[in-house]
Amino acid sequence: MPPTLPPPVAQHLQRHHVMTLATLGADGPWAAAVFYASDGADLLFLSSPVSRHARNLAQDPRCAATIQSDCSDWAQIKGVQLQGKVRQLQGDEQARGQRLYEQKFPLVGPSGLIPAAIAAALARVRWYRLEPERLYFIDNSLGFGHRDEIDLGRG
Repeated sequence: MPPTLPPPVAQHLQRHHVMTLATLGADGPWAAAVFYASDGADLLFLSSPVSRHARNLAQDPRCAATIQSDCSDWAQIKGVQLQGKVRQLQGDEQARGQRLYEQKFPLVGPSGLIPAAIAAALARVRWYRLEPERLYFIDNSLGFGHRDEIDLGRG
C-alpha cells in the first residue's frame, strides 16, 4: 500500500493533472509532461514504450518530477517536487492502476465508450507507477521559499 500524504499535499495532487517527469538516458537529461493519477503518494501514468522518457526509465528507473500550479505571482507558487523510481505495471496491479487512472480521466475508460483513435493509442501504451522516495511540498503563501519535506518511509 502506498504511503499516505498530509491532506494539503494529497489535495494538490488530486486537483492537478500534469506532472513534469525528468529522466536521464544515453542522450542526456530529458523532461516530459505526462498526465497522472495519484494513489496515495504514488503517481500512475501511461506512456508509449518508445518515448524517450520510457526508454530512459527502462535503463534507469530513477527520476524526478514536479507538479505545480501555474501562477504569475511568486507568493502563489505551490507544488510538489519529488524523486523516486518508476516501474512498469503488469497483471492485477496494472488493472488496479488503470481503474484509478480512469476515475480521474474518464476519457480512457471502458473501451466501448471511448473514441476509436484513443482506444488504438491505449493499446500501444504501457502503464507505470512512480514511487517517490523523497517528496517536498512547496507553498510560498506560507513564506518565500517555504517547503516541507514529507517523510515517505522509503529509503
